[in-house]
Amino acid sequence: MKYGRLFLSELVGTALLVAIGCSFVVVDFAPGSPVPHLVASAALRRALTGFLFGTTGGLIALSPVGRESGAHINPIVSLAFWLRGTLTFPVTLGYVIAQMAGAVLGTFPLLLWGRLAQSVHMAATTLGPLGPVAGLAGEIGATALLTLGLFVFLGHPRLRRYTPGLFPLLYAFLVWIEAPLSGTSTNPARSFGPALVGGVWSGLWVDICGPLCGMGLGLLLLSLPGLRTLREDVAKLYHFHWDPSGLLSAPVKTLETGITRAWASSRHRPG
Repeated sequence: MKYGRLFLSELVGTALLVAIGCSFVVVDFAPGSPVPHLVASAALRRALTGFLFGTTGGLIALSPVGRESGAHINPIVSLAFWLRGTLTFPVTLGYVIAQMAGAVLGTFPLLLWGRLAQSVHMAATTLGPLGPVAGLAGEIGATALLTLGLFVFLGHPRLRRYTPGLFPLLYAFLVWIEAPLSGTSTNPARSFGPALVGGVWSGLWVDICGPLCGMGLGLLLLSLPGLRTLREDVAKLYHFHWDPSGLLSAPVKTLETGITRAWASSRHRPG
């Protein structure tokens, strides 16, 4: 039962993120929408879309969904918490499955937009004209910034409570600068839902491999001097003191710790 509430919250939260966030994509970029005519600059519309998408995620973190499950609403976030030692693997696996299912469910309401949604392929994240290499590099960089920013906020006592406020500004910047390369996913679930419902599979591997690699890069950067002392103690983006199940604040042995120790050992091993 305690697992079920967490997983249901992640499913609902991810569905809301995709349904609402991708609706902004439809309204801001569909050729038949009035917004492209009112705001001619595609760059400005990208920044606006990113801001609204990030605001949606931040509000979900503040909501009862965030209170219950922590509002990861992104497999990358859950996997990062697992690697950081704040989430057990069974909970992480359940979160990822719930997020992927929630993204699919959240895509179906986009059908209500009719031809507007179809004209932008159900808000799918698609590769830009520079191709998959540029798209992959963009996803790696964007997700590294997301991972780094998230855990800097969570690991700093004075910044922690403002974590939901990170996402509107961060995504306004990321979508503005990186969307022409890959569509700015940073979230495999967000890309999977529209790809499945809209039947647009081209480049989906970039939206999975790129964020995974970017997460790894972000976690690696957190081991740099000055950042390695940052440590979060609960796998939530807000409502940090609410964890009746104890499943989101249980310290576990981490893969990251093992890799770090092995690296340190190899450096001090006699030649």
